[in-house]
Amino acid sequence: MKSSQFASLVAVFASVNIVFDSLMGLPTLPNDVWSGWVFMVAPLTGMVLGPYAGFLSTLIGVMIGHSIYFRDVYEFLFTFGAPIGAMTSGFLFRGRWKIVLIYYSALLGVYFITPVAWQLPIWGMWDVYMAYVILLVVVAMMRKGLWNFKSKIKLKRLPYIIATCTIIGLEADVLFRIFILVPCQTYRLFYTLDVNILILWWAAGAFETPIKVALSTLVTAIVGLPIISRLEKLLP
Repeated sequence: MKSSQFASLVAVFASVNIVFDSLMGLPTLPNDVWSGWVFMVAPLTGMVLGPYAGFLSTLIGVMIGHSIYFRDVYEFLFTFGAPIGAMTSGFLFRGRWKIVLIYYSALLGVYFITPVAWQLPIWGMWDVYMAYVILLVVVAMMRKGLWNFKSKIKLKRLPYIIATCTIIGLEADVLFRIFILVPCQTYRLFYTLDVNILILWWAAGAFETPIKVALSTLVTAIVGLPIISRLEKLLP
């Protein structure tokens, strides 16, 4: 792909991210991870553009989108999770699983050694645990050559690959936000929440966030199939 073509593609995806992020989401709970709709396009951005350009395109999208639909100043920090999620999807789509595995293992490890995390319901992050298990299965398959992302993409397998990368990317976004909220103590520093309120947030998020991940996974697998199939020879 020519550099001008690729730059145009980055700009197009940045514009799409701006539109989706600046749209007000459905009425949700106060602890909602995504108050806009950027979760619907961030994973596909990373898969199409690659991890680094996907990160940049999504970052531009959420920074401008958050400025158009302003939540609060702290959201500009938390929304870095979206470009990280796009980058994660991009890495895994191209078979670069080591970076993704290190990221998940490190952030989960830091979370579990944080004292306040011991007071939160352990089942409240069940979707993150599920994503980690899926990641371990994919890594095992890649190491045995059963799922080679570097080979020519097979049309029959592509929807499953897209769905997997979407789940892992979105939960990487969630994990980053959890890292900022709990180990970095912003629940107390930014929002002056006590642990009892945080427990309620955790319980509510265990039901709401997975629904949005499932919705994005379904839509991305359907929409992403023709897009990636058409751009397969142009993907970086």
